[in-house]
Amino acid sequence: MTQAAERTVRERLLGAQNRTLWFWVFVGPFALGLGLFTYVPLLWSLWLSFFDARNTVVPTDFVGLDNYTAMLGDEAFTGSLGTFALFTAFIVPATYALSLALALMVNRLRFAQAFFRSVFFLPAACSYVVAALIWKMSIFNGVRFGLANTVLGWFGADQTAWLSTTSPPWYWLVIVTVRLWLQAGFYMILFLAGLQRISPTLYEAAAVDGARPGWQVFRNITFPLLRATSVAVVLLLVINAFQAFDEFYNLLSDSRGYPPYARPPLVYLYYTALGQGQNLGLGSAGAIILALIIAVVTVFQARFFGLGSKED
Repeated sequence: MTQAAERTVRERLLGAQNRTLWFWVFVGPFALGLGLFTYVPLLWSLWLSFFDARNTVVPTDFVGLDNYTAMLGDEAFTGSLGTFALFTAFIVPATYALSLALALMVNRLRFAQAFFRSVFFLPAACSYVVAALIWKMSIFNGVRFGLANTVLGWFGADQTAWLSTTSPPWYWLVIVTVRLWLQAGFYMILFLAGLQRISPTLYEAAAVDGARPGWQVFRNITFPLLRATSVAVVLLLVINAFQAFDEFYNLLSDSRGYPPYARPPLVYLYYTALGQGQNLGLGSAGAIILALIIAVVTVFQARFFGLGSKED
């Protein structure tokens, strides 16, 4: 190979001023990790879902779609999807309303705005496992212990076993409040970004036209202009609700196992794939079904709300 040809090959590989080489130096490790720890397990899970994979990740007994039909016919799995729907009905509107209210209040502050923004966002950096244990052991602990029962005792109310009482289902209060505390600050930041994109001249024009500050301005100006942010927040909330695991598992499980109530899809799949039976084929099929449901729901929401349209 001539020197000119070698120079041409080197330039194509390295690029001008070796930029291509430095690109792969910085991006290559992340791309490799993403492929090894994300895409390879996803493809392996898809492959396992077509086999009878009991206590092994290298099965040989091909069963086709039997695992999928078994999961769709399993009342426990479909019941876990119902648990997800109920959890979504609680957590999505509650988080949306609280995060929007926090954003509106912080946005109106004349001083210490950065301080309060950081304070409300701080729980988002907390581990779900740690938060669940705090809720379980310090706030809603037992019948005679915990902050919640202590406060109830001050008013002469009966003590409550929050996590084991199913009628009424007080465990939903514990699950929803811990998730609400953990994620409201993050979505508050998203709403703050949306609020800061609204031009102040719109509010000035509304004041000139006689619009009363407060609900009237919010309903006619602020809320419509937050439409794109609101759609994105709802999409993220629904997807995160599908992925709920840590708070359910750490709040409700004990030495006796996990109770039969409030079992979301990921908890059910965890016990299916890694429990006593270790049926990785069924667990993988359930995971693929759940991923498809998330994708369909996300696309439907995006189309329904017109996410990405020119108006946004």
